[in-house]
This record gives sequence, structure tokens and C-alpha cells, in this order.
Amino acid sequence: MKLTNEWNRLVYRLWSPVYDALISRFYERERRRAVEALKLQRGERVLLVGIGTGADLPLLPEGVEAVGVDLSPDMLRRAQSKLPLAGRAIALVQADAQEPVLAESRFDAAIFNLILSVIPDGAACWREALRVLKPGGRAIVFDKFLPENGSLTVGRRLLNLFTTLIGTDINRRFSDLATGGGFAVVRDEPSVLRGAYRIIEVRKEHRGI
Repeated sequence: MKLTNEWNRLVYRLWSPVYDALISRFYERERRRAVEALKLQRGERVLLVGIGTGADLPLLPEGVEAVGVDLSPDMLRRAQSKLPLAGRAIALVQADAQEPVLAESRFDAAIFNLILSVIPDGAACWREALRVLKPGGRAIVFDKFLPENGSLTVGRRLLNLFTTLIGTDINRRFSDLATGGGFAVVRDEPSVLRGAYRIIEVRKEHRGI
């Protein structure tokens, strides 16, 4: 099964009432680690791609301006319930992060927490977010990926039949999604589940993408 926008809207409508209680708590420490790695500064503008229920919002330092984008209106309503947050200017946008909806070179930083394995076309999502980053801007990724040198086993293929039903694809490699160049990887660290999840930081090159 391949993920689609229509399927994700349905799945995350079902997830939305319980996502924070069942899922967000498990990932809170690594979300914090990812956001802190960006070293966001007062006055910077940050894009949260696939903001979901807004679990990353309380992790943002005061003084930043943030835009959170998500396809699911149900998840966005949960994010909206966490606002306002003191000292942070935050706007939520219901949109498809695979499509050009924001101005080019607008953001200093972008956060991809648990989205590249969920959105149907992860490569399109990556290209679009990189487009709206300023030259020299940075992005942080926390997600599950197939190891770069690992083989796609029969067992993993079968497991992925189940995980896509609940809205996530475990068989994507970061290198297959982050294509087209225009950026440099400056951090690539193992995260939870013995490195099945990774935290990856990149910087957009000044020459553009």
C-alpha cells in the first residue's frame, strides 16, 4: 500500500484525539533534542513541516516566529488548542507540504519531525521546504529511515504493509528523499530504537538549490 493524502486525512483524523497521549510522549525527548540542535535565535523564522498536534510548539524558544503546516484539519485543531504560547508568534496553515504554498527563501530554519516517513511524496516535501529556506538556513530531521547500507528484507516489507495502514512508511531512505543537492549534511546521529530513527541536520548552500 502507498500512502496518499486521502488516506492520511482519514488516518490522522482517527489518530488526532489520542496522538499526544499515545505517541507524542514517547518521542518528546528526541523532539526536544532535534529542536535544540537548531539553536534557534530570537527573531528567527522557523517552519514546522507536518506540525501535527503541535508537539514541537512548546519546545520553541521565546522570541521566534513560527509557521506550522499540516494537511490534517483534525491534527491542526489539536495544535491550535496549545496556542497562544508566551513570547512566540505562531501561525498554523492547513496545506499540502508537497506543494508550493509559501514564499521562497522566507525561513531561517525548518523542522521535519516525523513527517518525511508520513507524507506521500517525501522528496517533493523536502524540495519544497528547502526552497523556502534562506541561503545558509538549516533544517533538522527526526524520523525513521531504512539504513543507507541496509537491505530491504522480506520481513520489513511485510511489516510496512501494516505501518502504512496506520500512516507511516518505514522503508524510505533519507538519501532517496533528500535529492537535488543544494545542501550539506552537518549532523547525522542515531536516535531511538537502536538507530532506527535518526536526527539529521542540514544547511542550505548559499548558491541556492
